[in-house]
Amino acid sequence: MGVQNGGNMFPGVTLPFGVVKIGVDMLPATGTADAYSGYLPSGRVTGFSLMHESGTGGAPKYGVVSQLPLTGAVENPLVDNAPLRVGDDEAEVGRYKTTLANGVVTELTAAAHAGMMRHRFAGADGGVHVLVDVSHFLPSFRGQGIEQKYVEGEIEVDAKGKYTGFGVYKGGWNLGEDWKIYFCGTVDKTPSQARTFAGTAVSGETLESFGNATKVSGKKRLGALLSFNSTAGLELVVESKIGISFISTAKACEFKEKEIPESNSFEALVSAAKETWNNEVFSSITTTETDSAKLGLLYSSLYGMFLIPSNRTGENPKWTSTEPYYDDIFTLWDLFRSHTPLMHVLMPHRYEDYIRSLIDVWRHDGYLPDGRSSNFNGRVQGGSNADNVLADAYVKGVRGGINWDDGYKAMVKNAEVAPANNNDAMAPDSSTKEGRGALPDWLEKGYITTKYSRSVSRASEYSLNDFALSQVAKGLGKTDDTEKYLNRSRNWRNHWDAKSTAFGFTGFLSPIDQNGAFPTPAWDPLSCGGCYWGDNYYQALPYEYSFGAHHDMETLIKYMGGDDLFTSRLAKLFEPGANPSGDARFGKTLFNPGNEPSFASPYLFNYVNRQSLSVQKARFIATSYYNTGNEGLPGNSDAGAMQSWLLWNMIGLYPMTGSTTFLIGSPWFAELNLNLGDGKQVSIKTTGGSDTAYYVQSLKVNGEEWDKNWVSWGDIFEKGGTMEFVLGTEMKAWDTGARPPSYAT
Repeated sequence: MGVQNGGNMFPGVTLPFGVVKIGVDMLPATGTADAYSGYLPSGRVTGFSLMHESGTGGAPKYGVVSQLPLTGAVENPLVDNAPLRVGDDEAEVGRYKTTLANGVVTELTAAAHAGMMRHRFAGADGGVHVLVDVSHFLPSFRGQGIEQKYVEGEIEVDAKGKYTGFGVYKGGWNLGEDWKIYFCGTVDKTPSQARTFAGTAVSGETLESFGNATKVSGKKRLGALLSFNSTAGLELVVESKIGISFISTAKACEFKEKEIPESNSFEALVSAAKETWNNEVFSSITTTETDSAKLGLLYSSLYGMFLIPSNRTGENPKWTSTEPYYDDIFTLWDLFRSHTPLMHVLMPHRYEDYIRSLIDVWRHDGYLPDGRSSNFNGRVQGGSNADNVLADAYVKGVRGGINWDDGYKAMVKNAEVAPANNNDAMAPDSSTKEGRGALPDWLEKGYITTKYSRSVSRASEYSLNDFALSQVAKGLGKTDDTEKYLNRSRNWRNHWDAKSTAFGFTGFLSPIDQNGAFPTPAWDPLSCGGCYWGDNYYQALPYEYSFGAHHDMETLIKYMGGDDLFTSRLAKLFEPGANPSGDARFGKTLFNPGNEPSFASPYLFNYVNRQSLSVQKARFIATSYYNTGNEGLPGNSDAGAMQSWLLWNMIGLYPMTGSTTFLIGSPWFAELNLNLGDGKQVSIKTTGGSDTAYYVQSLKVNGEEWDKNWVSWGDIFEKGGTMEFVLGTEMKAWDTGARPPSYAT
């Protein structure tokens, strides 16, 4: 699901939050294309490697610790030996299978820190080989200056084919510093030859040595070639087990031996992976549904949601700590809106560990991460959105082993101390590594001028970040801080230009120049420039960012002219053809389902008690732009963010992060149970529903008639609860009760 059309999903094998994500790495047969998760729909296979991200954009990360099965004579392991892939790959939970044009069939499976490859050679003349290329990684061809680079490595191989060593790499989307991964691999058959090789330059293809040493190292391309005798017409199967570690080769070997012992067969490892996914993830949602398409969408989305981050507890090479450690956070800008709130609901103990890990990064690295991979913070696309994640956990009562005094200090650091500029070439005005780079303007002026890139979208997000801080301050009894940060959370209002107009609607979030003035003539709400790093708005139009003050909705509705004008303005977001320069896939609407700033927009009708319109728009988006096909996502998965949005839609709720509020939508199933852990459960039932009858007619919450289009954490999640919907074809105004809270108003 979502491996093509920009979804960039990782289709290989991993466990929930596994360190090893073993999969295929490819290049197109002709031309160039970035393989963000290693996979491309067609082309040449450059290797099978143990580390990948999932659903990311920007530039690929990882694709290291690889093997490539080859046939015939191999005179130079450094040249392009990549064979074409033939046919379609086959994937299931716990197993991945690829067929190569050289007749080799490779299957993959994985444990948490180790992976297993099975190479099935068809019996070629001239021998068969397994190439281990330490200098292999996923390249980027976009020319943005954020591509990976190989730095140096080492490999030692013995006569039985056991190999150990390390590779050092840098770069990737997060502009990471040098990082080192250790490996330990074995094969189940003794090779006829086990030779190391080294090249004269990192980028070169000229051999410096081949077979003259059992160990090679240095700032050069290097690796090993394991060769096996073969007989024409007779199949030869070579199985390889590889462990990885950020600490040492000894620990990589320990992981390999512990997680894939000699007694473990390939099939046993596949079965163990399936069992782990069933126990830890799939069993968190159960349903009586029998429609295979809906079930496929439900469980494939659950799977895609929990491929990353990676649980690297005990594998942090930078500091020693008793706290959990998670890496491959890509990124909280993508995840805070719907992913982390659902992770909290479905995996509360894992979520607590995740929060503790974020705080521990602050203790040792100085700032909470917004994104993080290869043990390095970066990149920050907007605000310091770890603040939103921490606040969401706090207001919903997550305590356990979390030190909330430290958590609050980490949030205050984001709010008060501007990070040093990391001189990102795509946004050189301030730091994109961590924290709030545009903080000097925010503190001095109460708005962000065009001195800083992404000025308006950052102002919108800084407002929400300060609201998050105010809520934790309130819970900790810090009265002065509560008022201070709640006031700062209203600063989005300073960017409201009443002269900016579109479609007859007046007032939108606008840039402010360094003299404190709005543009003349007023900024066009339908233009964001490129919607990218150097522009005033990031990944959404001004028209949509103007709906972003979710903590201050009462004020926003007033600014937009009241309920009716707010409703008609919001409806315009979804009107086909309203955005002539927009994406044809989405009907050229102002709304973009493939970017996260759009996530809450369909549900905002709830704030004017027009819940049926929220259901209409949200259901249309879910059924139009999501499916189980390989183009089944409307944009980058973004580490499962897209899947989490769809899952909330199927559940019939939408979380307003940083608060205890959940907006009510419309469930897809007659019966759905969310298992909250510790014996608690949310039971959601519907009657009268169908693919055309999905509007809410009435609702009971915990057996009581309900006339509000929202519920709080305490209503159904804190102790468990029930929601009973009656659905039908009529757009009924059932939501006559109190509107969702507008905290900053």
